[in-house]
Amino acid sequence: MVKDPLAIIVILMAIEAMVLLAARQKRFDAVFNILPSVFFIYFLPMLASTFGLIDPKAPVLSLITTNILPMSLFLLLVTVDVRAIFRLGGKALGMFFIGSAGVIVGAAAAYVLVKPWVGAAFWAGFGALSASWTGGSANMIAVKEAMSVPDAVFLPMVVVDTIVPYVWMGLLIAAVKWQPAFDQWNRSERSVLDELKTRARGVKTALVKLTLPGGIFLLFCSAVAGLTAQYLARLMPQVKDILSPYAWAIIIVSFMGLGLSFTPARKMESAGATKIGYLMLYFVLTAIGAKASLSNVGASVILIGGGCVIIAVHLIFLLVGARILRAPLFLIAAASQANIGGVASAPVVAAVFEPGLASVGLLLAIMGNIVGTYLGILCAQLCRLFSA
Repeated sequence: MVKDPLAIIVILMAIEAMVLLAARQKRFDAVFNILPSVFFIYFLPMLASTFGLIDPKAPVLSLITTNILPMSLFLLLVTVDVRAIFRLGGKALGMFFIGSAGVIVGAAAAYVLVKPWVGAAFWAGFGALSASWTGGSANMIAVKEAMSVPDAVFLPMVVVDTIVPYVWMGLLIAAVKWQPAFDQWNRSERSVLDELKTRARGVKTALVKLTLPGGIFLLFCSAVAGLTAQYLARLMPQVKDILSPYAWAIIIVSFMGLGLSFTPARKMESAGATKIGYLMLYFVLTAIGAKASLSNVGASVILIGGGCVIIAVHLIFLLVGARILRAPLFLIAAASQANIGGVASAPVVAAVFEPGLASVGLLLAIMGNIVGTYLGILCAQLCRLFSA
């Protein structure tokens, strides 16, 4: 069993690199279309520790998650174009947040339903899952660490997060044929689509150029942000079982990144801030996986049913919201996939419904990256109320 910190870091980096390189090969498309690379980045280190290659109790694993996660969150948020998101208008943003509310309420309902079978401890797991389904993987990991979600609870939620969203995405795409009939029944204001097309034309993609000096600069900035957040977190009041110093650090570094996104610091994207941020995030995920165990994976079967309950409540909220706002089916699909799927798949679903509006799905998903951590913590506390 490998216990040397440097050797463990090398093994985890090798696993991450192997998965990311394989995901870029077309001959593996059949595999990664079913299970995303994020799943393997988490699952393979878990297998390595389960079969005795890596010591799951090695202190270096906790050091990786504690110190690198805030750095990655800073880089992922400092590049966000908040102004472009707000330019989408109230109807698009309203549908997104209605979908988010559906996820939170659905997660609380699902937790109450499955608690007798999976145990009360899963309140934190549903909080982490809701962070993913209102934001993305980064938010799920942030809530996992901020709320100290046990690995035995987190692993089954990763399985749910892998299976249910892909099934839901397929159903959303299949619903495109019902778009004319739904919009006619709903008396949808399809003029909003023309407005969105006009606003979407202003969305620009930064030209990314990775260089060694630029990479070092980004690592330095993210390290300063992470250390500053952890220092300030120690000065903040602690609330038992609700706000720990590390939870404060996650919240503070997120606000730091968002605040600086309104300044020229957002130009860090041209140096590759998002790419490096995700590489760091995936490295954190390998460390979390290495601390996990397969012993509680059986709970995933019941939890998948809980995930379906969340989706059902989420859909009801969106349908009611669309009826009130007279929103077209496009906004239901784009808002839903932005919540449940995230930045990788939301543009795809949006483009299927309305070619030329992929950027709307992208911007709504980026909004999820901004608020997902906070909504996940809120949902966890809501579920905790029912844990007694």
